Amino acid sequence: MNNEFTKKILLVTGATSGIGKATALRFAAAGAAIAVVGRDEAALAKLGESCGGSAERFLPLKADLSSAAAAERVVTETVAHFGGVDVLVNAAGHIANGTIADTSLEAWDAMLQINLRAPFTLMQQALPALSERRGNIVNVSSVTGLRAFPGVLAYCVSKAGLDQLTRCAALELASRGVRVNAVNPGVVVTEIHKRGGMSEEKYDAFLEHSRTTHPLGRVGTADEIAELIFFLASERASWITGATYSIDGGRAQTCAR
Repeated sequence: MNNEFTKKILLVTGATSGIGKATALRFAAAGAAIAVVGRDEAALAKLGESCGGSAERFLPLKADLSSAAAAERVVTETVAHFGGVDVLVNAAGHIANGTIADTSLEAWDAMLQINLRAPFTLMQQALPALSERRGNIVNVSSVTGLRAFPGVLAYCVSKAGLDQLTRCAALELASRGVRVNAVNPGVVVTEIHKRGGMSEEKYDAFLEHSRTTHPLGRVGTADEIAELIFFLASERASWITGATYSIDGGRAQTCAR
């Protein structure tokens, strides 16, 4: 299976760290041509070195996906460079604390812009290319899309919206042969919480506590999530669409005690 994507083109967002980066590396190892989107130009270049990608097989795209124009541009440039898109992975994400009482409209809009509007825009813009090649989409959601968690209101709502976008799009695009699925990770070791304002000390404590909230007794790794994304994008999952897959060490099965 190491070469099963040699004739496929991947477009992945949030590719400079965490799940997006692990996904890019997994598809590159399977021979895919990859277009990677991120805000850090140096990190994109370093990823290219890790993927061993030539200009013919690796396209770095610096973009801030809070801009709809930027989301449109990355699809246009990917299609122009590679001739199409087979797999779109929406892995870029943002998290911040906030409750119903103290979440500002600005914070609300910023959350939904990255976590929901950007995937919608990318899906919409990539649709002609995906339809032509009967490709598929994998959205990176969260256990918080399936279950409510206190203190991260806008994040929970954005991920629940992404899950419903996944289901609705899957239903609408099935006749075009385009599959749409999502993965719903529990706590995974990435940089997203620290980028959202959590200190190193608090993050270490958060990870330690998370061992007790996940029934399997540990947090996840980005590579584990990338492996599920890879499966869902492959022909082995050719009869799966509209699914939101929990990959969370059992976290979604628990209740507050």
